[in-house]
Amino acid sequence: MIVTLVLAAEVAFWVLLALGLASRYLLRWRRVSTALLVGLPVTDLVLFLLTFLDLRGGATASWTHGLAASYLGFSVGYGPSVVRWADARFLHRFAGGPKPPPAPKYGAERSRHEWRVCGRTLTSVAITITLITALKLFTDAPGTAVFDAWYWRLGIAAVVNTVIAVSYTLWPKQPPRQG
Repeated sequence: MIVTLVLAAEVAFWVLLALGLASRYLLRWRRVSTALLVGLPVTDLVLFLLTFLDLRGGATASWTHGLAASYLGFSVGYGPSVVRWADARFLHRFAGGPKPPPAPKYGAERSRHEWRVCGRTLTSVAITITLITALKLFTDAPGTAVFDAWYWRLGIAAVVNTVIAVSYTLWPKQPPRQG
């Protein structure tokens, strides 16, 4: 059941995002757009609550329960930046807005960019670990040891993102030399 809910939440995320942006730029329905875009984290919160109830109801914990928790972590950590990214591209493509600038490639600007990505990742990791730990502590579901692998995966993601940010700080990529 959780696999189906995760897939439904994924589809709902992209449908709500597309409808929210279409409402804003094509139909000029600002309030409807805002309501639809607020639905993005709400969808992931509902997914997590259903996951919690599934485990409380006696389901055996599986990696998909951890995946459901990670959706909410991602939504909080990366959601605003994903919406900004999609918003800028939708505005450019369908509403005559300016072309979105690319991510910085060199120097201190690239370093700051990598630290922002690292901050989003660390936020997502912290929230996901908190949610998975809550599932372990408050559901009494059998098989919650499966969540231990999530701690490792999330830790690796945090370390890799931090190493990348540190490397761009210590050894900033320089633009190619002209001439």
